[in-house]
Amino acid sequence: MTQHFNTPPTVNAETFTDARAAVDQLISLYNGSTEFLRQAFKDYLEGDLPEERHRAYYPEIRFRNHSFQRADSRLSYGHVDQPGVYSTTVTQPLLFAGYFKHQIELLMKNHNEAIEIGYSDIPIPVHFALELGSPVDSGSTQLLSSGLRDRFDVPDIAHVNDYIVNGTHEPARDNSLPLAPFPAQRVDYSLHRLVHYSATAPKHFQNYVLFTNYQFYIDEFCAVAKSLMSKGDSAYKRFVEPGNVITQSGESSPSSGTQPSRLPQMPAYHLVGEKGSGITLINIGVGPSNAKTITDHVAVLRPHAWLMLGHCAGLRNMQQLGDYVLAHAYVREDKVLDHDLPVTVPIPALAEIQQALESAVAEVTGLSGFELKSIMRTGTVASVDNRNWELQDQREPVRRLSQSRAIALDMESATIAANGFRLRVPYGTLLCVSDKPLQGELKLPGMASEFYKNQVAQHLEIGMLALTKMSQMKPERLHSRKLRSFDETAFQ
Repeated sequence: MTQHFNTPPTVNAETFTDARAAVDQLISLYNGSTEFLRQAFKDYLEGDLPEERHRAYYPEIRFRNHSFQRADSRLSYGHVDQPGVYSTTVTQPLLFAGYFKHQIELLMKNHNEAIEIGYSDIPIPVHFALELGSPVDSGSTQLLSSGLRDRFDVPDIAHVNDYIVNGTHEPARDNSLPLAPFPAQRVDYSLHRLVHYSATAPKHFQNYVLFTNYQFYIDEFCAVAKSLMSKGDSAYKRFVEPGNVITQSGESSPSSGTQPSRLPQMPAYHLVGEKGSGITLINIGVGPSNAKTITDHVAVLRPHAWLMLGHCAGLRNMQQLGDYVLAHAYVREDKVLDHDLPVTVPIPALAEIQQALESAVAEVTGLSGFELKSIMRTGTVASVDNRNWELQDQREPVRRLSQSRAIALDMESATIAANGFRLRVPYGTLLCVSDKPLQGELKLPGMASEFYKNQVAQHLEIGMLALTKMSQMKPERLHSRKLRSFDETAFQ
C-alpha cells in the first residue's frame, strides 16, 4: 500500500545557464523544504501535528553531457569525460554558495551545456533540517525517542557514506553518475559533527587549515590573532573562538558569542579572511583516530589545503631538538584508514604545498639554500598507532623504520595526509623534532619549557606564512590532478 506523505508544494525542475541564478534557486528550494520541516517539528513538539508522515526533499543539481568531445582538462575538476547524466543532492546551499557557483560556472563553460535545478527524491532527515547546533528541550526526550520515526524521516546510513570518494560507488537507480564527492546527507552529518567537535559554526571555517596536537600552538595562535585584531589588521576581518566568540578587527575584546563551560574535544579557532582566505587552527589531540575523525568532517567544506604542525621523534643521530621535518612521503602504520585506502597506495608529495612550506621556513628563519639543511630535513615520516612503541622489542620496528628511510615518527601526520589524498584535499606536513628516543635524548622538565617557548612561536609563524602563500595562489593550482582517480566527479 502506498503511504501518504504531507509535503511542501511541488516545484518543477528548471534549466539554467547562469550559475548565480542556479545557486539562488538551490537556496530557495532548500529553504522551502527546511522551513516546512521546522514548522512541522515545532507542531509535533507542541502536540499539534496531524497524524501523518511529513516529508521534504533535498534540492538537486543535474547535468546532462551529450558529447564525447574532450573538454579543457588542464584543471583537475570542472569537467566530465563521457556523455551521461550527472547529479548531486545539495544541502546548506547558502553556506556553499561560492563553491557551487564556481563549480557550476566551470562545468557549463567547459561543456557548453546548461544545468537543471530541482528537487531530488532523497528526503531530508528532520534532524538535519533544524538549525545547526540548536538544542531541543530535554523535556521532549521521550517523545523524540518513541515517535519521531513515525512522523518524519531520520538519517539513513545508506546515504551517509564515502562510496564516491572511496571509488566504490554504484550507479543510482536512474543510472545517473555522481557530480560531487559527497551527497547531501553525508555533508549534513559532518556539519553537525563539526559543531559538536569544534564548538564553532561551519560558516567560520576557512579554506586554509592547520592541525596541531599541542595546546601550546593554540595559545600562541590566540595571542597572535588577538594582537592582529586589536591593531585592526586588514588581512583578517574577525577572530572566532569556541562558542562562536567573535572579536572583530579593530577591537580588543569579543563582541558576541558565549565561551563554553568546557572546551570541546577538538576546539577550532578561526582567523577569518575575505571569501574564506583566512586560517583555521584545530587542536586534534593525540592519535590517528582523532586525525581521521576531524578530517572526515572538515573535508565536506572543500578546503583548499590543510597542514599538520606537530612534534615528532627524530630518528637520525644528526638531528637536533628543534629541527624541522618536511614530509615528502609517509609510512602508514596508523591503521585507521586501511579499510578505506589500502596501505599499498602511495601518498605523493604535492609540489605547491612543499614549495610554500620550504619557502616559509627559509623566510622565517633567515636561512636558505645549503644553510637551510642545518635545521630542516625533507624525508619520510612514519605514523604509528602506539604512543609507547619504545616499550616493545625495538629490533623489528627499528629495522623497518631504517629500511623505509624514515627520518621522523609521529601519530597523526600520515593519517592527515592519507585522508587528504582520499578526500581530494591538498595536504602537507611540517614537524618539529621534540625528542630522539633511539639515541636516548629526551627532554627534561626545564629543557621542555625552554624548547616550547622558543620553537612553538616560530613553528606556528612558519605554518601561517605557508598558508598565506597558498592563499595568494589561484586555488586551481593547489587542487592537483595527482588527487584525481579514473572516474572523477566534476566538482572538486
